[in-house]
Amino acid sequence: MDRLAFTAAAAITEQTLARQHMVNELANMSTVGFKRSYDMAMQSITAEGAGFSSRIQPQAISKDVIRLDGGTVMATGRSLDVAINGKAVLGVTSTDGTQAYTRRGDLRVNARGVLETGAGHVVRGEGGAPINVPPGFVVTINPDGNVVARDPALPSTQRGQTVGRLMLRDASNTELIRRMDGLFDVYGKPIGTDIPGGPAMAGVTPGALEGSNVTAVQALVRLMDHSRSFEQQIRIIKESRQIDESGATMLRPTT
Repeated sequence: MDRLAFTAAAAITEQTLARQHMVNELANMSTVGFKRSYDMAMQSITAEGAGFSSRIQPQAISKDVIRLDGGTVMATGRSLDVAINGKAVLGVTSTDGTQAYTRRGDLRVNARGVLETGAGHVVRGEGGAPINVPPGFVVTINPDGNVVARDPALPSTQRGQTVGRLMLRDASNTELIRRMDGLFDVYGKPIGTDIPGGPAMAGVTPGALEGSNVTAVQALVRLMDHSRSFEQQIRIIKESRQIDESGATMLRPTT
């Protein structure tokens, strides 16, 4: 019976990782551009060590590859809001200075005149450099990713000047993995690896934002199933204890 209890206890320990995975998705339902990952699964391995040769250890495996399925697109009318089309991603500079990718399109111009995301990550231009905006200029973003700045003091009929182009990469054929800071990296490649060109033309929808692709109903159902599985493992441990105590009672000498 100790083998049964050992396996159940090990499963409970590993299930905590899966629960954290699901809770993180629920917590980011309202995060702009948040993307789900592939679900966590369990695999069985043989436990090694003295006295453990017959034990089977459940182990959680998670290939945290991003699912780039589209979320709900919401029109905002704000000139710096963009919804990234298809399975493209936006190149940014992380806090540690490395290149990374995101789906966040709530852009803004910071106090230094540099374009950044709502999370504070500097947006990279096509060549990798940040996009600088002249002070006081009005910024708009075209569907092809070109960033146009116009002096509001000039006539509205006068065209603005292009100050940069968003680093957009089509990730249709590229697996991306989530980093600790929530940004994306190319799976199995060094940090900062650029994404090779994909089959689709990367572009944006100006004046709109993409919501999370997490479905509340599906996430809650998965969380309920996980809770039932957790209760089942606890029940197994309790029943194995009762069976073990019953067997010990039968072996007691009668008087």
